[in-house]
Amino acid sequence: MATRALTDYLDNNDIYYHCYNHEPAVTAAEVAQSSHIPGRHMAKTVIVDVDGMLAMAVLPADQYLDPEKLRLTLNAHHVRLASEDEFKDRFPLCEPGGEPPFGNLYNMPVYVDDTLISQDWIAFNAGTHTEVIKMGMGDFLRLSEATTCSFAMLH
Repeated sequence: MATRALTDYLDNNDIYYHCYNHEPAVTAAEVAQSSHIPGRHMAKTVIVDVDGMLAMAVLPADQYLDPEKLRLTLNAHHVRLASEDEFKDRFPLCEPGGEPPFGNLYNMPVYVDDTLISQDWIAFNAGTHTEVIKMGMGDFLRLSEATTCSFAMLH
């Protein structure tokens, strides 16, 4: 159901994309491997608490979120990873951990790391642990209303 809502959103905005099924995988690195997508193109969505507000931090699957770097970039007082209990009800059609990086659909700001936006295209969970959507980076940035900044670090 989550995938259908997302593909309807993409279709309604005349976006060119591909939807792929893959073996069940939970982490972004596992999804990338299962769907044969390079880690630098596979976007993982990390839910963070920025000064008491939930937000999405979107970065390549082959990198880690540096909360302190994000805090400094956003000029925030506090940034921390949100617990699943804090956001599980925000994504009613999605499997936990399968949230697509469109915070604007869930009333959340989206921050995309600079290393990810250097790619021509990205892939991301489509709301489940078995479906991935691949689309152009420009379309993603426009539709997600994301702010680009630097907060990722290599493994």
